[in-house]
Amino acid sequence: MLLSVIIVNYNVKYFLEQCLCSVRKAIAANTHETGRRNVEVWVVDNNSTDKSIEYLQMKFPFVQFIKNTINLGFSKANNQAIQHANGKYILFLNPDTIVPEDAFTKCIAFMEATPDAGALGVQMVDGAGQYLKESKRGFPSLWVSFCKMSGLTRWFPTSKIFAGYYMGHLSNQQLQKVDILSGAFMMAKKEVLDRTGGFDEQFFMYGEDIDLSYRIQRAGFTNYYFSDCTIIHFKGESTRKDSKYVRQFYKAMVQFVQKHFHGELAWFYTGLLEAVIWLRAAITVVSREHGERSVRYEGTPAFYLAGDEKSANEVRSVLNSFPNYSVTTVADDAKEWIFCEGDAYSFKQIIEQIQTCPSWLKPFIHANGTYTIVGSHSKDQRGYAIVSE
Repeated sequence: MLLSVIIVNYNVKYFLEQCLCSVRKAIAANTHETGRRNVEVWVVDNNSTDKSIEYLQMKFPFVQFIKNTINLGFSKANNQAIQHANGKYILFLNPDTIVPEDAFTKCIAFMEATPDAGALGVQMVDGAGQYLKESKRGFPSLWVSFCKMSGLTRWFPTSKIFAGYYMGHLSNQQLQKVDILSGAFMMAKKEVLDRTGGFDEQFFMYGEDIDLSYRIQRAGFTNYYFSDCTIIHFKGESTRKDSKYVRQFYKAMVQFVQKHFHGELAWFYTGLLEAVIWLRAAITVVSREHGERSVRYEGTPAFYLAGDEKSANEVRSVLNSFPNYSVTTVADDAKEWIFCEGDAYSFKQIIEQIQTCPSWLKPFIHANGTYTIVGSHSKDQRGYAIVSE
């Protein structure tokens, strides 16, 4: 087994359905390239209440499901699957992602050709095609964290001095050695995970990717930002941005400092973090909870369907369940586009197309063979799932 894909799910079955459709295509492409199927997929469900496994199991027989009776958190659930994984490489993948058909082939080829590589991350864009800065990050030292929290990083986004958190001085379009990779797409060598011990389970949901990236570096390996592969990450869909998770995020930052910093510096750093944390948490809770949107798309949109015609017919079937939704054949008249994946229009083409969309356009994605349409138009708010009723 060359690759084990591990996905932790919690109540996002429709986004996960689209993700697994793209994973299936990437497996097929890799099988064609290598001549044999050498990719396995594990989905760990953290006690979802939306009947995720019942919904997905029959649709994706190639996936091996693990069902937990409680929410173990991101770190424990991933480690749970690592114990069963047989791959030479392990890919940690978020359920709210779309990968191109050549993702596995390209990333594995790079890892095979790069002996010092411990882990690899890729270029990520959100559901509106905007580059996600957390695709590559620097080590969160005291100065780097101060610049991030004080706003200096935002004011000087390409500065080597002030934008170290997102390594803004480095090109997004070139291969880079980086400190920190995102757990939304992190491919690591299994032998490296055996040496570093996988994810630290004290981190429930946030900070675990920072901690693992740091330990991979300390073990003598390199983390690479691989710009030759781009995925969609519907950021925020797999984690509800309520007060509970805001607290978890900032708690994880303190845990990381307490684990890796010592002496007076650690005491000062922790005190500074906690002071800023309470302020930021209060602001974030108010802005995000009041900005939360329903999972159902509101209004009377006229959707333009782009892509595969067979897939577009499935979309029409879904939209027929909504009397206020319609389809237009005039692209210029539509503010909402549905990109229909299929034999004539690949996930890779969709990802490339979404990156060229104007800012006012609201894109959605539909995978061939499904009766679900998903989209997310802001990285700070939950996305939409349009499902036949």
